[in-house]
Amino acid sequence: KVMSSQIITNLDPDQAQLINRTRFGDMILGGDTLYILEVHPAAYATIAANEAEKAAPIKLIDMQSFGAFGRVYLGGTEAAIREAAHAVVLALDAIDGRENN
Repeated sequence: KVMSSQIITNLDPDQAQLINRTRFGDMILGGDTLYILEVHPAAYATIAANEAEKAAPIKLIDMQSFGAFGRVYLGGTEAAIREAAHAVVLALDAIDGRENN
């Protein structure tokens, strides 16, 4: 279940600096677009990140696939992020399983 999906365009360099100081993945730059996805259960964040990287030339800024909710932070151009976000939603919707409450 997708809990939250948000695209933030034209990231300010000061915002990018704050994001980069706590991340261990690729760095996001000022002017880039940031995509934040939150899923439940957390393990599906791994599937989302994999599908995003296959669909578009994006940067995996951070991924948390443990706990109750998983989070994925992606960076790149606006077009690449929109393409990756679309691929993520399609992949997660295609997963069969029981209802997640």
